[in-house]
Amino acid sequence: MSMSSQNCLSGGSITITRPDDCHLHVRDGDALACVVPHTAARFARAIIMPNLRPPVTTTAQALLYQQRILSAVPPGLAFLPLMTLYLTDDLDADEIKRARDAGVVAVKLYPAGATTNSDAGVTDIRKTYATLEAMQREGMPLLLHGEVTSHAIDVFDREAVFIETQLMPLRQDFPELKMVLEHITTHEAVQYVLACDRWTAATITAHHLLFNRNAIFAGGIRPHYFCLPVLKRETHRQALLSAATCGSRKFFLGTDSAPHAIHLKENNSGCAGCYTAFAAMELYAQAFDAAGAIDKLEAFASFYGADFYGLPHNTGTLTLRRESWRLPDSFPLGQDQLKPLCSGETLAWRVVS
Repeated sequence: MSMSSQNCLSGGSITITRPDDCHLHVRDGDALACVVPHTAARFARAIIMPNLRPPVTTTAQALLYQQRILSAVPPGLAFLPLMTLYLTDDLDADEIKRARDAGVVAVKLYPAGATTNSDAGVTDIRKTYATLEAMQREGMPLLLHGEVTSHAIDVFDREAVFIETQLMPLRQDFPELKMVLEHITTHEAVQYVLACDRWTAATITAHHLLFNRNAIFAGGIRPHYFCLPVLKRETHRQALLSAATCGSRKFFLGTDSAPHAIHLKENNSGCAGCYTAFAAMELYAQAFDAAGAIDKLEAFASFYGADFYGLPHNTGTLTLRRESWRLPDSFPLGQDQLKPLCSGETLAWRVVS
């Protein structure tokens, strides 16, 4: 335990090194003005996902997107968006060195059709092998949305099948390629990552730590709890909570916070994604506290992700206090409205500085 968290636990508050969000969606355009300040108020850095329309596939596009994000950071807040490229069947291997030299931190693999704006994703992983070889050579991590997309596979089994049929062979072919299995949701993913060497890690979201699949159906269909990968059984949630709080450096914070306008969530074909950025650290604190492991939050949120990416630890701090408060019902999102996960509900922890 660091000195910062150790000094404050007994007083009903915890002060930790300012955390990083290692998996974040902020969209583009008018949405940035709403969602970027929420993340910048809690995190020093965030790894930004590239699944825009059109996707971010070149270094030049990534740097322009980074500037648009920075323009939405409120004055007085220090926040650095860390950029990624979107892996396609045709991403040029020569782009990897250019990206690495420009500060791009990773490349994201979306199986085509797996989630929001993934239609340009990979159709056959073998088509990307020249690019993956360049990534392994340059030390550029591969971030994986770990689901198969076949309609023959049950939606609750798609992560486990991806690990067995896609990830294990990929790891054999690229033994020293850094890989992050993003937003893991299953016992199988936890066991796989634990069994791997130092080249493999995973991010875990707050909503997968706090909720199981019953949350989607409590009292009727609750679309704001619908995300991909979808929430799973309670046994899987418990496995994730154990992984996040066990002190393993292989697991770290990635919110996968994903803003969608209310009318796109509450729809005949509602979008996948939970918006958690506004209260992300409060939600994580609630999960860790319920597990009796609030002292493990700092390393999970502030150290393990930075270490995997070879980044220095942040120098600022964040203080959370055990205090009841009510989440807002919604926020403006350009001309629309955005409803956060747990909107209108009471949380037990609050960021106070």
